[in-house]
Amino acid sequence: MLYDKDIREPLYEFLEGLYGKVRILEEKNIGGSRADVLMIAPGALFGIEIKSDADSYTRLASQVRDYDRFCDYCWVVAGSSHAAHVDEHVPAHWGIITVDEEIADDGPDDDAPAAAAPDFYILRRPEKNPADVLRAKLMLLWRFELANIQAKNELPAYKGKSKDFVREKIFEKVEPDILHDQISEELFERDYTTIAQRINEYRMANDQKPRRKRKYRRRRKRAV
Repeated sequence: MLYDKDIREPLYEFLEGLYGKVRILEEKNIGGSRADVLMIAPGALFGIEIKSDADSYTRLASQVRDYDRFCDYCWVVAGSSHAAHVDEHVPAHWGIITVDEEIADDGPDDDAPAAAAPDFYILRRPEKNPADVLRAKLMLLWRFELANIQAKNELPAYKGKSKDFVREKIFEKVEPDILHDQISEELFERDYTTIAQRINEYRMANDQKPRRKRKYRRRRKRAV
Protein backbone atom coordinates (compact mmCIF):
# COMPACT_ATOMS: atom_id res chain seq x y z
CA MET A 1 0.00 0.00 0.00
CA LEU A 2 1.28 3.46 -0.91
CA TYR A 3 0.63 6.36 1.43
CA ASP A 4 0.56 10.07 0.66
CA LYS A 5 4.13 10.51 1.89
CA ASP A 6 5.33 7.78 -0.48
CA ILE A 7 3.72 9.42 -3.50
CA ARG A 8 4.62 13.11 -3.23
CA GLU A 9 8.32 13.38 -4.14
CA PRO A 10 8.16 10.90 -7.06
CA LEU A 11 4.97 12.63 -8.24
CA TYR A 12 6.69 16.02 -8.35
CA GLU A 13 9.48 14.55 -10.48
CA PHE A 14 6.88 12.99 -12.78
CA LEU A 15 5.04 16.32 -13.16
CA GLU A 16 8.27 18.18 -13.85
CA GLY A 17 8.95 15.68 -16.61
CA LEU A 18 5.52 16.50 -18.10
CA TYR A 19 5.55 20.29 -17.73
CA GLY A 20 9.14 21.46 -17.36
CA LYS A 21 9.37 24.69 -15.39
CA VAL A 22 6.99 24.45 -12.44
CA ARG A 23 6.79 25.48 -8.81
CA ILE A 24 5.15 23.27 -6.21
CA LEU A 25 3.17 24.75 -3.30
CA GLU A 26 1.98 22.19 -0.75
CA GLU A 27 -1.02 22.36 1.60
CA LYS A 28 -2.36 25.68 0.32
CA ASN A 29 -5.76 26.96 1.51
CA ILE A 30 -8.22 27.54 -1.33
CA GLY A 31 -11.72 28.54 -0.31
CA GLY A 32 -12.94 26.09 2.32
CA SER A 33 -10.43 23.36 1.41
CA ARG A 34 -6.74 22.74 1.68
CA ALA A 35 -5.20 21.78 -1.65
CA ASP A 36 -2.70 18.95 -1.46
CA VAL A 37 -0.68 20.61 -4.21
CA LEU A 38 -0.88 23.80 -6.24
CA MET A 39 1.48 23.67 -9.19
CA ILE A 40 2.48 26.95 -10.79
CA ALA A 41 3.29 26.83 -14.50
CA PRO A 42 3.75 29.73 -16.93
CA GLY A 43 0.30 31.26 -17.38
CA ALA A 44 -1.57 28.52 -15.51
CA LEU A 45 -2.38 27.20 -12.05
CA PHE A 46 -2.82 23.44 -11.58
CA GLY A 47 -4.66 21.89 -8.63
CA ILE A 48 -3.59 18.38 -7.66
CA GLU A 49 -5.51 16.22 -5.20
CA ILE A 50 -3.83 13.03 -3.97
CA LYS A 51 -6.04 10.11 -3.00
CA SER A 52 -3.73 7.38 -1.75
CA ASP A 53 -4.91 3.87 -1.01
CA ALA A 54 -5.34 4.96 2.61
CA ASP A 55 -7.70 7.84 1.72
CA SER A 56 -11.45 7.93 1.17
CA TYR A 57 -13.71 10.09 -1.01
CA THR A 58 -15.42 11.66 2.04
CA ARG A 59 -14.37 15.28 1.38
CA LEU A 60 -13.66 15.04 -2.35
CA ALA A 61 -16.90 16.65 -3.56
CA SER A 62 -16.26 19.89 -1.63
CA GLN A 63 -12.58 19.81 -2.55
CA VAL A 64 -13.47 19.54 -6.25
CA ARG A 65 -15.66 22.64 -5.98
CA ASP A 66 -12.81 24.66 -4.45
CA TYR A 67 -10.19 23.43 -6.91
CA ASP A 68 -12.52 24.35 -9.77
CA ARG A 69 -12.98 27.80 -8.31
CA PHE A 70 -9.24 28.64 -8.37
CA CYS A 71 -7.40 26.38 -10.82
CA ASP A 72 -7.04 26.46 -14.58
CA TYR A 73 -6.40 22.71 -14.71
CA CYS A 74 -6.87 19.92 -12.17
CA TRP A 75 -5.46 16.44 -11.60
CA VAL A 76 -6.51 13.72 -9.20
CA VAL A 77 -3.75 11.24 -8.34
CA ALA A 78 -5.38 7.99 -7.26
CA GLY A 79 -3.97 4.90 -5.63
CA SER A 80 -4.64 1.52 -7.24
CA SER A 81 -7.58 0.83 -4.91
CA HIS A 82 -9.37 3.87 -6.36
CA ALA A 83 -8.35 3.48 -10.01
CA ALA A 84 -11.50 1.70 -11.19
CA HIS A 85 -13.96 4.30 -9.87
CA VAL A 86 -12.11 7.60 -9.40
CA ASP A 87 -13.52 8.96 -12.68
CA GLU A 88 -16.99 8.83 -11.09
CA HIS A 89 -15.91 11.30 -8.40
CA VAL A 90 -14.31 14.09 -10.46
CA PRO A 91 -15.60 16.20 -13.39
CA ALA A 92 -14.83 15.21 -16.97
CA HIS A 93 -12.31 18.05 -17.39
CA TRP A 94 -10.11 16.73 -14.57
CA GLY A 95 -7.06 14.70 -15.45
CA ILE A 96 -6.48 11.36 -13.74
CA ILE A 97 -3.15 9.84 -12.78
CA THR A 98 -3.16 6.37 -11.26
CA VAL A 99 -0.31 5.22 -9.07
CA ASP A 100 0.71 1.63 -8.44
CA GLU A 101 3.35 0.16 -6.21
CA GLU A 102 6.25 -1.01 -8.35
CA ILE A 103 8.76 -3.40 -6.80
CA ALA A 104 12.28 -2.41 -7.77
CA ASP A 105 15.08 -4.98 -8.07
CA ASP A 106 17.86 -4.12 -5.61
CA GLY A 107 20.51 -6.00 -7.55
CA PRO A 108 22.31 -9.33 -7.51
CA ASP A 109 22.00 -9.92 -3.77
CA ASP A 110 18.93 -12.18 -3.48
CA ASP A 111 18.75 -11.57 0.27
CA ALA A 112 18.41 -7.80 -0.10
CA PRO A 113 14.84 -6.54 0.43
CA ALA A 114 13.09 -5.23 -2.66
CA ALA A 115 12.25 -1.53 -2.63
CA ALA A 116 8.77 -0.28 -3.48
CA ALA A 117 8.38 2.80 -5.65
CA PRO A 118 5.37 4.57 -7.15
CA ASP A 119 4.65 3.91 -10.81
CA PHE A 120 2.50 6.60 -12.46
CA TYR A 121 0.12 6.15 -15.38
CA ILE A 122 -1.90 8.89 -17.07
CA LEU A 123 -5.46 7.64 -17.40
CA ARG A 124 -6.60 10.92 -18.98
CA ARG A 125 -5.14 14.40 -19.35
CA PRO A 126 -6.88 17.48 -17.92
CA GLU A 127 -8.82 19.90 -20.07
CA LYS A 128 -9.08 23.62 -19.43
CA ASN A 129 -11.45 24.42 -16.58
CA PRO A 130 -14.63 25.77 -18.22
CA ALA A 131 -15.14 28.19 -15.33
CA ASP A 132 -13.54 31.66 -15.31
CA VAL A 133 -11.02 31.43 -12.44
CA LEU A 134 -9.14 34.68 -13.00
CA ARG A 135 -10.84 36.67 -10.22
CA ALA A 136 -10.30 33.85 -7.75
CA LYS A 137 -6.63 33.48 -8.71
CA LEU A 138 -6.09 37.15 -7.84
CA MET A 139 -7.29 36.31 -4.32
CA LEU A 140 -4.21 34.11 -3.88
CA LEU A 141 -1.88 37.13 -4.17
CA TRP A 142 -0.69 39.27 -1.28
CA ARG A 143 -1.06 43.03 -1.38
CA PHE A 144 2.48 43.83 -2.49
CA GLU A 145 2.18 41.20 -5.24
CA LEU A 146 -0.95 42.98 -6.46
CA ALA A 147 1.06 46.20 -6.31
CA ASN A 148 3.72 44.62 -8.54
CA ILE A 149 1.04 43.83 -11.13
CA GLN A 150 -0.36 47.36 -10.85
CA ALA A 151 3.11 48.77 -11.53
CA LYS A 152 3.77 46.44 -14.48
CA ASN A 153 0.53 47.61 -16.09
CA GLU A 154 0.96 51.29 -15.16
CA LEU A 155 -2.19 51.31 -13.04
CA PRO A 156 -2.83 53.81 -10.22
CA ALA A 157 -1.66 52.82 -6.72
CA TYR A 158 -5.20 53.06 -5.30
CA LYS A 159 -3.84 54.03 -1.90
CA GLY A 160 -6.33 53.57 0.90
CA LYS A 161 -8.48 51.22 -1.16
CA SER A 162 -9.30 47.66 -0.09
CA LYS A 163 -7.74 44.58 -1.64
CA ASP A 164 -11.14 43.70 -3.11
CA PHE A 165 -11.22 47.08 -4.86
CA VAL A 166 -7.68 46.68 -6.18
CA ARG A 167 -8.30 43.15 -7.43
CA GLU A 168 -11.41 44.26 -9.29
CA LYS A 169 -9.58 47.15 -10.96
CA ILE A 170 -6.77 44.84 -12.06
CA PHE A 171 -9.32 42.36 -13.39
CA GLU A 172 -11.10 45.09 -15.33
CA LYS A 173 -8.04 46.78 -16.83
CA VAL A 174 -5.52 44.00 -17.63
CA GLU A 175 -5.95 41.65 -20.56
CA PRO A 176 -6.74 38.11 -19.30
CA ASP A 177 -3.83 36.37 -21.04
CA ILE A 178 -1.39 38.93 -19.67
CA LEU A 179 -2.88 38.68 -16.20
CA HIS A 180 -2.67 34.88 -16.11
CA ASP A 181 1.04 35.16 -16.96
CA GLN A 182 1.68 37.86 -14.37
CA ILE A 183 -0.08 35.93 -11.59
CA SER A 184 2.14 32.93 -12.36
CA GLU A 185 5.21 35.18 -12.31
CA GLU A 186 4.33 36.52 -8.85
CA LEU A 187 3.74 33.03 -7.46
CA PHE A 188 6.99 31.76 -9.01
CA GLU A 189 8.89 34.57 -7.28
CA ARG A 190 7.16 34.35 -3.89
CA ASP A 191 9.67 33.94 -1.06
CA TYR A 192 8.11 32.62 2.15
CA THR A 193 11.29 33.36 4.14
CA THR A 194 10.94 37.14 3.67
CA ILE A 195 7.17 37.53 3.41
CA ALA A 196 6.63 39.30 6.78
CA GLN A 197 9.35 41.81 5.93
CA ARG A 198 7.94 42.42 2.44
CA ILE A 199 4.42 42.98 3.76
CA ASN A 200 5.64 45.46 6.38
CA GLU A 201 7.77 47.31 3.83
CA TYR A 202 4.69 47.69 1.64
CA ARG A 203 2.51 48.83 4.53
CA MET A 204 5.05 51.41 5.73
CA ALA A 205 5.52 52.75 2.20
CA ASN A 206 1.76 53.24 2.02
CA ASP A 207 1.37 54.87 5.46
CA GLN A 208 -0.09 51.76 7.09
CA LYS A 209 0.85 50.22 10.42
CA PRO A 210 3.21 47.21 10.12
CA ARG A 211 1.71 43.87 10.99
CA ARG A 212 2.68 41.95 14.07
CA LYS A 213 5.17 39.17 13.41
CA ARG A 214 3.49 36.06 12.04
CA LYS A 215 4.84 32.66 11.14
CA TYR A 216 4.50 31.52 7.56
CA ARG A 217 5.03 27.93 6.49
CA ARG A 218 7.68 27.58 3.85
CA ARG A 219 6.71 26.03 0.53
CA ARG A 220 9.07 23.99 -1.60
CA LYS A 221 10.29 25.57 -4.78
CA ARG A 222 11.10 23.29 -7.65
CA ALA A 223 12.03 24.12 -11.21
CA VAL A 224 13.52 22.30 -14.13
